[in-house]
Amino acid sequence: MYAIVEIAGQQFKVAKDRQLYVHRLNQEEGKQLTFDNVYLISDEGKTTVGAPVIKGASVTATVNKHLKGDKVIVFKKKRRKGYQKKNGHRQYLSQITIDSISTSGSKGSSASKAETRKTESKKTESKAETEAKASQQKEAKQAKSDKQDLSDLTVAKLKAMAKEKGLEGYSSLKKAELIEALQKA
Repeated sequence: MYAIVEIAGQQFKVAKDRQLYVHRLNQEEGKQLTFDNVYLISDEGKTTVGAPVIKGASVTATVNKHLKGDKVIVFKKKRRKGYQKKNGHRQYLSQITIDSISTSGSKGSSASKAETRKTESKKTESKAETEAKASQQKEAKQAKSDKQDLSDLTVAKLKAMAKEKGLEGYSSLKKAELIEALQKA
C-alpha cells in the first residue's frame, strides 16, 4: 500500500515504515503528525484518486530528528567578463517515518462531513437569495442604463422629449434637471 501525499508543500510517495527527508517541519522530535492532503492511494491494485484530495484519508508520521542537508554550491560565472560568484547553503530538513496510511475514519472526516451538510443547506437557502439579488441588480442596471441613455443625448433632444411628454417649464431647465424630470415622468 502506498499513497501520494503533500508534506511541507511538496508531494511524496509514501509507504508504511518508510523514512523520508522533508523540509523542516515545525514540530518537536518524537511527535506524531497527520497529513490530510492525500492525492492518491493504491492498495493491492485498487487505486483511489482524489479530486483534488481524497476526503477522509490521512497519513500519520513521526518526526525522528531535525538536521541539515548536504552543502550545495551555487557558482555563477560569465566568461570573458571577470565575473565569478560562489555561494552555498545547507537546507534544513526533518527526518520522518510513516506510521500508517488510513483511507477513511480520520479525525477530519467527520468534521468535513458536517461541514458539507452545512454548505448544502446554505446552498439551498442562498439560491433564493441570489435570485432576489439578481433581480435587484437587473433593475439597478436598467435604471443606470436609462440614466446613461439620457445623459448621452444633447440638451435639444432632451427638450424635444420633454415637449413630447407634455412637461411644462422645460425650456429653462438645465441638462441634469431635464434628465431628472424625464425619469420622473
